[in-house]
Amino acid sequence: MTRIKQTQPALRSVTRRILAVSTAIALCTAPMAIAQETAPAPKVSVMAAVTKPIRNSESFIGRGEAKDKVDVIARVSGYLEEVLVEDGAEVQAGDLLFRIERSAYEATLEARRADLDKAEANLQLASVDLARKQELFTRGAVPEAERDTALANEKVSEAQVRAAKAAIQQAELDLSYTEVFAPFAGRVGRVAVSVGDVVGPTSKPLVNVVREAPIYVSFALNEKQFVSILQKIEGAEVTEEQERELFEVFVILPNGTELEKRGKFAFADNRIDPNTGAITLRAEFENTSRLIVDGSFLTVGLEAQKAEDRIVISQAAMQRDQQGPFVLVVDDQQLVEQRYIETGDVVGTGIIVLDGLEAGETVVVEGLQRIRPGAKVDPVLANQAGE
Repeated sequence: MTRIKQTQPALRSVTRRILAVSTAIALCTAPMAIAQETAPAPKVSVMAAVTKPIRNSESFIGRGEAKDKVDVIARVSGYLEEVLVEDGAEVQAGDLLFRIERSAYEATLEARRADLDKAEANLQLASVDLARKQELFTRGAVPEAERDTALANEKVSEAQVRAAKAAIQQAELDLSYTEVFAPFAGRVGRVAVSVGDVVGPTSKPLVNVVREAPIYVSFALNEKQFVSILQKIEGAEVTEEQERELFEVFVILPNGTELEKRGKFAFADNRIDPNTGAITLRAEFENTSRLIVDGSFLTVGLEAQKAEDRIVISQAAMQRDQQGPFVLVVDDQQLVEQRYIETGDVVGTGIIVLDGLEAGETVVVEGLQRIRPGAKVDPVLANQAGE
């Protein structure tokens, strides 16, 4: 009994201490709770999602392709007498580029002409012999076999005349091939031969010629993009010529600048490559400035001629997490809502919103770090934020 009586005062003392500490904590936290309840909503800068007329565009990787390009090869063998073109020179169709030694081919042509004279003389003799044998056969002076032999000899002579004429044509062609001309207007590359070389059909090309203007740019669309274009064309109900004008084609050069003159759609392949799932298209550019080079890689863009209304927001409003891009929307109650969106092309400092946002809705562009979904905010228009 004595031990119990001694512990009761100690318990009362501990209880008093606990109550004192609890009271002190309550007195300290009460002002903080009151301050939190009375703290003003944080100010944020907002902008409205607006509708703008936008010309839809898509960009692809393309490659310059000369409309005409050829390796010039000697069509006859011989000693190269003259080189009449310089490296990188501009040439016109029919310009003389090279001259091969002619003497051997001139001699061959004369021999073929002599063969023709001989064949014509044989034909004349065979014709006279046939006429004589035919008259004698009519009189019964010679057998029919001799008349038939004379007739066959005449036909053989006629064939020899035709062969001699064909040989002359071939000799004339060979002689003409000793002069090598530019097949079309363009620019030559590096001349690969020198005077004194022996050239021929089996030797290396003499030079290559490329037509630089106009020029093609080829690029590829995937199946989804190509079908979308076809649907737009089908809905437009236009002629084949007008189909090509529904989209403007532009090129971004390797240095990042856009070619001033735009191109026109020229060709679409008739099948999708099963290995890549893409279809090849080709656009034609005037290329008067020669800025598109055969074989160069470029950025090609397709831009619709007709503008369509699109929802546009500032890029500053967009954030991204593992689920994708989102914005913070302020509703009529000034409460913040997180909204995931589907975005399109960048338009200046803005970005197109394809889905997830309606025109006129307000999105936060500044102060994103100070708020969270569900919080109440004090929105200020972005262009008035400094006032």
